[in-house]
Amino acid sequence: MKLYHGSNIEIETIDLKRSKRGKDFGKGFYTSADYNQAAEFTANVIRRDGKGVPTVTSFEFNESAISKLNVLKFEGYSKEWAEFVLANRQNKTDIPIHSYDIVIGPIADDSVGVQIRRLMRGYISIDTFLEEIKYCKMTIQYFFGTEEAIKYLTKI
Repeated sequence: MKLYHGSNIEIETIDLKRSKRGKDFGKGFYTSADYNQAAEFTANVIRRDGKGVPTVTSFEFNESAISKLNVLKFEGYSKEWAEFVLANRQNKTDIPIHSYDIVIGPIADDSVGVQIRRLMRGYISIDTFLEEIKYCKMTIQYFFGTEEAIKYLTKI
């Protein structure tokens, strides 16, 4: 399966130490099967870092990893997904809150992110959150959180 990573630089080697905490599925390397989503993300990275060139790096994912690694998959927006994202986004340490090698599930993009911030601040309940996002466009992201998982990604 072809996966894409949007950034402000070409990714030659995946370095999990450069990953940032407080993300949807924790500190790790994120990709998407949707090229356009990865391309859109490059603008966010450049806006945040203030430098670089919009760059989408392509990878081949050896899907045999799914049967060999500890994988969590969310089929769509759900209470379990929301609680998992919330816990990861609130984790400000470098110690992961889960032991999954790979997590597959919806990305909390800008429109969903607004609702997550409202949920995190206690402005809305989790049920209201799920109601608010049920019509949002859903794009799936692939999180690689361990060195073992990264072995199944090959730059193309």
